[in-house]
Amino acid sequence: MRYLIVSDIHANLAALQSVLNDAPSFDAIWCLGDLVGYGPSPNEVIERLQEFSLVSVMGNHDWGVLGRADPYIFNTDARHALLWTRGELTPENQRFLAGLPVGQKVEDFVLVHASVREPIWEYLLDANAARKSFTFNNFRVALSGHTHIPAVFEWDESTAEARMSLPDWEEPLQLGGRRLIINAGSVGQPRDGDPRAAYGLLDTEAQTFSFHRVAYAVEITQERMRACGMPARLIERLELGR
Repeated sequence: MRYLIVSDIHANLAALQSVLNDAPSFDAIWCLGDLVGYGPSPNEVIERLQEFSLVSVMGNHDWGVLGRADPYIFNTDARHALLWTRGELTPENQRFLAGLPVGQKVEDFVLVHASVREPIWEYLLDANAARKSFTFNNFRVALSGHTHIPAVFEWDESTAEARMSLPDWEEPLQLGGRRLIINAGSVGQPRDGDPRAAYGLLDTEAQTFSFHRVAYAVEITQERMRACGMPARLIERLELGR
């Protein structure tokens, strides 16, 4: 089976559509949370994803939009977008988000938004943070998002330590018998200095994971955000990939 791996779409329909147009053939979509927040098209993104065979987990912005977290734990810009989104979602799409699990195991893969140890909030930004997830649960491969930065963490059994590396954009990652945490990056708001939408493709038969980038019409999303009254900093960061 071939799975399209997406995360942190953040209501950016133009970015999602570019990913769908660019991706090699796939059998289903696995979404690692934060379908909404920041962006201008929450209903359209949720409904577009549901046109496919879909497995999705809950992200912290999805959680916040549903009122399960105090909006004041989010920064000012994120809170503005969260409260706007809360007023925009249709009842059907609210119910869809409310039904998402905080984590899910599919075949040999654990799907979470943030980390295996804390699936909604914890950022895996370095090897030390990843180590805590590797020692928390004896999973083989976990797929996560939340940081908006593509990365690979691997567990070294001989040293009982985790190693962090950047993706190889040319060659697929060989999964083999390795223990890994893989972050494909963000579709809708990349933060690694590259404004292109990031996504992954998991081939469970070949046991490979490939990282992909695709440009999209950032200005379309920015114009929609302006029309919705989104904060200027959220609009500007899209073209910077920050």
